[in-house]
Amino acid sequence: MTQCGSLTGRAVAAAAAGAVTLTALIAGSPAATAASGQAPASVTWRSCPAYSDDVIRTLAVTDEQRRTFRALLGRMECGTVSVPLDYRKPGGRQITIAITRVKAADRKHRLGSLALNPGGPGGAGYLFPLQIASMNQANAKLNDRYDLIGFDPRGVGYSTKVDCPSPQGGPPEPGPLTKETAKRIHDSGVTANKKCGDSDPAFLGQLTTLNSARDLDRVRIALGERKLSFLGISWGTWLGAVYRSTFPGSVGRMFLDSVAPVNFRLDDFEDGHAAGTERNFGRMAAWIAKRNDTYGLGTTAKQVRTAVLALGRAYDETPKHYSDWEMVADGATVAMLAIQSTPDWPQVAQAFKEMREESDTAPPALKELLGQGALQPPVVGAPERFNATAGHAVFCNEDPSRLGFSDAWATYQRRLERNPVTGRASRFSAQCAGWPLPVQKIKVQRGGGSLVLAGHRYEAVSLYEWTEQMHAAIGGTVFTVADDVHGSVLRVPSCATELVSYFTTGRIDRGCDGTPVPEK
Repeated sequence: MTQCGSLTGRAVAAAAAGAVTLTALIAGSPAATAASGQAPASVTWRSCPAYSDDVIRTLAVTDEQRRTFRALLGRMECGTVSVPLDYRKPGGRQITIAITRVKAADRKHRLGSLALNPGGPGGAGYLFPLQIASMNQANAKLNDRYDLIGFDPRGVGYSTKVDCPSPQGGPPEPGPLTKETAKRIHDSGVTANKKCGDSDPAFLGQLTTLNSARDLDRVRIALGERKLSFLGISWGTWLGAVYRSTFPGSVGRMFLDSVAPVNFRLDDFEDGHAAGTERNFGRMAAWIAKRNDTYGLGTTAKQVRTAVLALGRAYDETPKHYSDWEMVADGATVAMLAIQSTPDWPQVAQAFKEMREESDTAPPALKELLGQGALQPPVVGAPERFNATAGHAVFCNEDPSRLGFSDAWATYQRRLERNPVTGRASRFSAQCAGWPLPVQKIKVQRGGGSLVLAGHRYEAVSLYEWTEQMHAAIGGTVFTVADDVHGSVLRVPSCATELVSYFTTGRIDRGCDGTPVPEK
């Protein structure tokens, strides 16, 4: 979840308004490139990195999928595209965007290039084409007629980047957060934000979604494509919306899954997420109530809710230090369980049941859900999957809230009051307070090319309402997924089949069932 420090939202709107002009239609032409002062875009192809099986496993590739992944790896091409660090100074400092390409298997019926982004900001997409195409047979068909294009956005992975030191300080004391502790967390965050932003403002100030969209269009030009199709998830939907608004003549078909909000503010984003999780917990509670013989938490959703609230209070009053688990379980742990999505409901209910029992060791279901991989050492040779500096910089460069402590504390208290079951899962932080670089607002609007917005009816990470808001702002077709799982379309073969059909034919139905609710 990169943008040029020079372009204001007003300038973006002006650029998008020229969607039907000749300038927009030839934006990627050599003449337009020369007129802008930019060097012609091209790809510098080079050998791809080698990856061990251990590295491939870190990419969420199962042993069953690994053979397909390696076959795709053998076909993958790797390169870099040079882009301006600051698009106001196209002849100035250049940085590189790392890209990959897996050429379409059916060259005779090739439909073009399809760029893929897994989300973020800060998420790496270099190997995303391989991850997608090896996931299931439906996804693999994307590569039949499209060249699949992966890329690390500026500031991430194999692209040019900088890294700020990780903020100092461990987790807060277990139990409810006190105002005094919150003040220390906020002050520490403000200091870290200022130190990071001041460390390399010339680079960090250019980490914005608009600049990532501009970089993507340079990639399109370098690949020799008149139009570029795009598939984005989570923050990738915001990147897609910005790309389509800024370069309306460059877009082919676009599918955006789990859509970002139109008017971004970190405090509003956290409020929306908390409200969404509280709302979705009602569905979880009803599911648990139907299985009272198994879990013993109540026969109605109201009874289950009461039991979980009581469990959270008990763990806040007496946090549990288990002998076999480094984490301390408190009310926030209970809230973290309560925000899990449908596939994990059986384990969540089992964890609630086990946490009501006295034990010196951590409940197995709790450890399985929240304790896996926390202390796993990095695998040698593994590519970066997420860059925290880039993620934070993109958010903070675009976030106008930047709340001082008083407002941040009041907002946090309201969040807890309005969301008694899941509110404790919200982490209190300074967010972008103290970030020293200017806010760079972006406005999206209707652009060119075919567009599908996939909204998940019960999702809490990207609310369904945000899909409706984005649809009102930029148009397209709404594709409703009847689940609560963030970005699940590619993981559910029946939904993925619809997605592939859209990219192949330009047509799509109005939705799919998504991830099924567990039977038991």
